[in-house]
Amino acid sequence: MRIIIVGKEGQVARALAERARAHGAQAVLVGRPKLDLADPSGIEDALIETGGDLIVNAAAYTAVDQAETDPELAEAINGIGAGVVAGAATAMNVPVIHLSTDYVFDGTADRPYREDDPVSPLGAYGTSKLLGEEAVAAEAEDHVILRTAWVYSPFGKNFVKTMLRLAADREELGVVGDQHGSPTSALDIADGIFAISRNLLERREDRTLRGLFHMTGTGFASWAEFATEIFALSARLGGPSAKVRPIATADYPTPAKRPANSRLDCSKLKDVHGVVLPLWRSSLEPCVKRLIEEARKEVAR
Repeated sequence: MRIIIVGKEGQVARALAERARAHGAQAVLVGRPKLDLADPSGIEDALIETGGDLIVNAAAYTAVDQAETDPELAEAINGIGAGVVAGAATAMNVPVIHLSTDYVFDGTADRPYREDDPVSPLGAYGTSKLLGEEAVAAEAEDHVILRTAWVYSPFGKNFVKTMLRLAADREELGVVGDQHGSPTSALDIADGIFAISRNLLERREDRTLRGLFHMTGTGFASWAEFATEIFALSARLGGPSAKVRPIATADYPTPAKRPANSRLDCSKLKDVHGVVLPLWRSSLEPCVKRLIEEARKEVAR
């Protein structure tokens, strides 16, 4: 199974590259300068030249706040570019898996969101990702769109790494306590993608495997509860820790509005693909341990 991964530096792209061998797959990462989602002209040629059995689009414009002042670039990458990738998959006669986000919802529901719930993004980032969903569905019949949320990993920039960095210098941190979602390991997402990929390739005629799905870690938390668990694990492992003071969203204003409810119902993914991501707390511990060990090695150099 040779999988083309659009993107090189993102959390999911790097997780896919790391987990490929465990799944008996070959992961080929394609990104800038060879392939730039902001420049549609070279996307199809780059993918055809690379060649593979399936395409995973793990590249995106993810600067949520910056998108409010640069919506055109966000839409070019997350919307137009995503559609061109899907069109290339159709031209190559291979399936495409596209990653989307909880930000397509406004967060006002009083339960976890299902795939068929009405979408209503609050800002430019969510709008651009919704455009991408629509473009992928229009350009490739053989597609899977995966909405995920609150992604963390040992790679790149994410909430876990930020909390550990801040705790090194502060005894107490104010963390938003009135937004709820599912912390989701990028490594777990990668494992889920490989399982879905195998289903798509082995059961090409099964149309029920295609379409829109939610995929997040199992269980829910607020950002403050997430931070509290990070620091509890870190303290046990001899790493930095801080006291968490839950605050309201209104106390931490940002250019882009965040959904208060980012909880996603992932039962469709379980029923159709047989994929259930682990409990978020169980996946968090190895990530925190790895980050602490890497930090110690860096200090020792």
